[in-house]
Amino acid sequence: METKQIQETINMVEEEHLDIRTITMGISLLDTVAGDPQQTAKNIYNKVTTYAKNLIKVAEQIEREYGIPITNKRISVTPIALIAGHATPDDMLYYAHALDDAAKAVGVDFIGGYSALVQKGFANGDLALIKSLPRALTETDLVMSSVNIGSTKAGINLDAIKLMGETVKGISEKSDTANAKLVIFANAVEDNPFMAGAFHGVSEADVVINVGVSGPGVVKRALEKVKGESIQVVADTVKKTAFKITRVGQMVGALAAERLGVEFGIVDLSLAPTPARGDSVAEVLEEIGLEQVGTHGTTAALMLLNDAVKKGGVMASQRVGGLSGAFIPVSEDAGMIDAAKAGTLTLSKLEAMTAVCSVGLDMIAIPGDTSATTISAMIADEAAIGVQNNKTTAVRILPTLGTKVGDMVDYGGLLGTAPVMPVVEKSSADFINRGGHIPAPIHSFKN
Repeated sequence: METKQIQETINMVEEEHLDIRTITMGISLLDTVAGDPQQTAKNIYNKVTTYAKNLIKVAEQIEREYGIPITNKRISVTPIALIAGHATPDDMLYYAHALDDAAKAVGVDFIGGYSALVQKGFANGDLALIKSLPRALTETDLVMSSVNIGSTKAGINLDAIKLMGETVKGISEKSDTANAKLVIFANAVEDNPFMAGAFHGVSEADVVINVGVSGPGVVKRALEKVKGESIQVVADTVKKTAFKITRVGQMVGALAAERLGVEFGIVDLSLAPTPARGDSVAEVLEEIGLEQVGTHGTTAALMLLNDAVKKGGVMASQRVGGLSGAFIPVSEDAGMIDAAKAGTLTLSKLEAMTAVCSVGLDMIAIPGDTSATTISAMIADEAAIGVQNNKTTAVRILPTLGTKVGDMVDYGGLLGTAPVMPVVEKSSADFINRGGHIPAPIHSFKN
């Protein structure tokens, strides 16, 4: 590397909040199934702790040797519903606690994959897992969950959407924060390293390392140097910056995989914010030219940012995967929090933004008395955007009992704080209660 490039990387780390947001080890559990749930749970614990025992040590070695912070070390596993068989909701708790115990034993931050894929319908294990969620997510500390309720190929499972609205509501009655550990997807991807939605897809190798990089602060600083330039210059600047960020992720992922003796999977080059000032996707959008995120033009600016990040990343690595774009979790982004508090950023605007970015309605606090059918309808709207546009969308909604619009809710750490946002009070219950299956769009038929 040239001296200038080395200095640029040092500045990215020291001044612009560049980090490897996560190293995530994906582990297949398909070979852990035994004759009874308790034995399967033991097998899960043994496999996870065997393969991930050195994950923290290796990540910390790389941090020391290269001076690049690795903020989170995580594990994802095969969607647990796929190995559940005839398990009951109570049986599922053995699996949840085995995952939690294994994550604590090896020292990772979170373990994802307490998941079900129900875009076309339910198997016994799917229903058992979903019914177990209120207990599983409140009785464990590190377990993350996701449920995929739709896809462009399969359409949208409205029965699953109704059930997930009821589940989110039920979880909120047990805990103000546990819903932060549950994502409801359309078009979920198999190699996502980010939580809470990470799981290890069935087409993946037995054990892999996936890396999630992040650098909203780096992009913002780069854009500060091209104030007043044309929008083409903005796009090119983002692409060049994303290229540099992705190269760092590629290097770290390859090193970690080699030292752990497993396969290297993908680099997810998503711009993932934190609550820290200067590490905000909203601030990047405002640097492009918005007075405050949420104003008119926000969706267009976000489309440009998301596209440029992808184009820069794929030039830097043949292993780009996951979600790879820009995340807009309200509670985890200082600029989003400011805009939501000011009323500039609304649920309707966030929904529009999700049509052009990498996720959906993410980490949004709503009043605790919001009905289950309204929550289901919000999930349905996001699923429709994802299914129609052949992209991943998701919902992580946080109903908080005893709150009213404008109250602030603190979720702690990287989960940040969020203002309680208003929802439309008119009912969607008759629509949700119809149940059944929304067919796949016509353009899904490619053969």
